Amino acid sequence: MKEEIQAHLTDAHQLEKLYRTNKSQFKQSFGTLYPEIKGTPIADWWNERLNYENEEISWGTGKELFWVLIGVLIAGLIAKIPAVFGIDEEYFYPRNISFIVFPVLSAYFAWKNELPKGKIAFIAGAMLAALIFINSLPQSQTSDTLVLSCIHLLLFLWTLLGIAFVGKKDSSDLRLGFLKYNGDLVVMTTLILIAGGIMTGITIGLFSLLGLNIEEFYFKNIVVFGLPAAPIIGTYLTRTNPQLVGKVSPVIAKIFSPLVLVMLVIYLVAMVYSGKDPYNDREFLLIFNALLVGVMAIIFFSVAETAKSEKSRWEIWVLRLLSAVTIIVNGIALSAIVFRISEWGITPNRLAVLGGNVLILGNLLLVTVQLFRAGFNKDELSGVGKAIASYLPVYMAWVAIVTFLFPFFFGFK
Repeated sequence: MKEEIQAHLTDAHQLEKLYRTNKSQFKQSFGTLYPEIKGTPIADWWNERLNYENEEISWGTGKELFWVLIGVLIAGLIAKIPAVFGIDEEYFYPRNISFIVFPVLSAYFAWKNELPKGKIAFIAGAMLAALIFINSLPQSQTSDTLVLSCIHLLLFLWTLLGIAFVGKKDSSDLRLGFLKYNGDLVVMTTLILIAGGIMTGITIGLFSLLGLNIEEFYFKNIVVFGLPAAPIIGTYLTRTNPQLVGKVSPVIAKIFSPLVLVMLVIYLVAMVYSGKDPYNDREFLLIFNALLVGVMAIIFFSVAETAKSEKSRWEIWVLRLLSAVTIIVNGIALSAIVFRISEWGITPNRLAVLGGNVLILGNLLLVTVQLFRAGFNKDELSGVGKAIASYLPVYMAWVAIVTFLFPFFFGFK
């Protein structure tokens, strides 16, 4: 959208049309473009308009609200399939839980962004193929490849959601917008779930005072619709009201970046004196990998608002040290995985973790290079976010391999 804004800077009608098509995306793209066009009357006017803090909550158009309500109903009905058709929940939910929300959100963004039919067909076809594939895998309580496929299927559908989110034209800015949307969605969904949990407790408590036990009915008929509704409604609110939580994720990251850095350093030192290591402790290795994903998220949201504000030298150095320490953690985890493979052989889990760690290491190296270039060559710090965004197709390819090919590689074991 950045290119479209730049092309129509002298056309007020087209700018307004672009803004109303996707307000959140327009605001983000304009923010990255504004330093280049600052000083022109129309650019300054739009900057004031977009950054005006409106305290009122927008509920969007009636048509958009209708789409959201239909999406909530569809997601709830999908979640109710085991109860309606008598399907084993232990069979249904591990395989199909990702199909409760992701198709609805993808359809929402496909409609909002007016995706071309070819792109819609690709997303729908990929989701249908994934649905058939995951439900065709043989049931086994000891199948590692089945567990891996179910876990990575969530990530695969997430990447398809990203394709729907970026719309007609793919770009680093739009991918950054997708990652930022995920951070905002986590915050908003958490708030909705907390409010829903409080309401659930109050409702059940009030009815219990009347001698009515409604817990079973409430959880089977209300909660089953409420849980998938949370991310759908959260998406709707963040899209129509970007000001609600748009600055929360970067602020949280800014607070926790130095704390996470200190924690990682202390953790590495404590590991040396504790006698425990990831080479012989599987749970220890899992914690290491969870740290890697969490720190990547911290680094991204720390630079998510760089288009609008300058980072201090202190903040940049914290991010540099954080990424460097994380590379050390990744190196330890990677060597531990290689050690376990050399000692006990290749398994689906070990190969999946090995591939994931190699990809994360590559991404971390790119991020670290960008962080150091940002200071010494005065490059925009937003290049760090772009280094993460440009790597998304690589992650998607690996996720697809683990989801669809690992069961065949390892004979469904």
